[in-house]
Amino acid sequence: MNNKICDMLGIEFPLLAFSHCRDVVAAVSRAGGMGIFGGVNCSPETLEEELSWIDDHVDGKPYGLDIIVPNKVEGKGEQPDHDAVLASIPGELKQFTNDIMQSHGVDTGRIAEDIEDVRREQVAFTDNLRGGTADAILDVAFRHPIGLVANALGVPPPVMLEMGRKHNVPVAALVGAKEHAMSQVAAGVDIIVAVGGEAGGHTGEISTLVLIPEICNALAAIGDETPVLAAGGIATGTQMAATMAMGASGAWCGSVWLTTAEAETNPVVKEKMLSASSRDTVRARSRTGKPSRQLRSPWTDAWEAEDAPSALPMPLQSLVAEPPLRVIDKLSQGDNQGAKDLATYWVGQGVGLMNEQMTAGQVVQGFKEDFITAYERLATNLGE
Repeated sequence: MNNKICDMLGIEFPLLAFSHCRDVVAAVSRAGGMGIFGGVNCSPETLEEELSWIDDHVDGKPYGLDIIVPNKVEGKGEQPDHDAVLASIPGELKQFTNDIMQSHGVDTGRIAEDIEDVRREQVAFTDNLRGGTADAILDVAFRHPIGLVANALGVPPPVMLEMGRKHNVPVAALVGAKEHAMSQVAAGVDIIVAVGGEAGGHTGEISTLVLIPEICNALAAIGDETPVLAAGGIATGTQMAATMAMGASGAWCGSVWLTTAEAETNPVVKEKMLSASSRDTVRARSRTGKPSRQLRSPWTDAWEAEDAPSALPMPLQSLVAEPPLRVIDKLSQGDNQGAKDLATYWVGQGVGLMNEQMTAGQVVQGFKEDFITAYERLATNLGE
């Protein structure tokens, strides 16, 4: 394609696939798009393992890395005492999660130790969010042939921008508002990922249909040519074509890969997604402390109730919610019906278009075919 993103990244088709699953990343890159590995939960050691595997399975095709180094978190830059962090979690919030599980037949007494074990493991993740491991993560990343590095929350730290320039690797940043895009451009990022409110995971409130032209028009007004990738609710090539007609140079998708054959998504949750409609998601702070869109379940309903406690700031809320959710996820794959009901995961409103399980390669091919169909439809309307 005659396309700025394809030229910049050395790919065939301007479809970027964010996934925590390395199999999806490799499959999309092999199919002509670009897989982006979500390394937010990785230590430097585990990131080395994951990227080495991708190197061996991507057939020499470009792939990228997405990490989180947010600008605003509690205790950013500090090296906290993990025991003190765990002790700071209010007991009433832990009890609230226990009450949710018990009301759905999940015996919290039997799994209390499992939850606390996960909580002790999870507390190390707060070091990543505070930026304590950012330099080490980036050192690992740039030892591999990554073709892009993205920061998911806020302006990329100077070290990321500097290392990107040094290694000739484009740096991308995710934004949910025009003013954030302008700040990213001023900071020197190479690619803007404009994420509409329909997206899964962390997202703002502005719809993709409005956000894309708003950002593209604002950049054009100042003569800036930073390419924009559209994200948020995009699950088909026709949607991708629509956003490119509005000025985007390609698409960044995450949710659509969650139901692929390669995805590591909990099979119970995967089946829920395949049967869900676009109304079966909720945008809430209850999982991480920042607004994120998730598949609706009795778990999310409980946190949205009027008498529910307020979420803690990021990253402390993750220590409240993630440990019980991980145990629920595991139990749901057995015979625990209550856990099956409660199980949830991040997903965007595009879930309503994800009705059939396919391989990641088939999804990429479907995007290509739908994309061509959309442009032929436009050409017909123009009488061409």
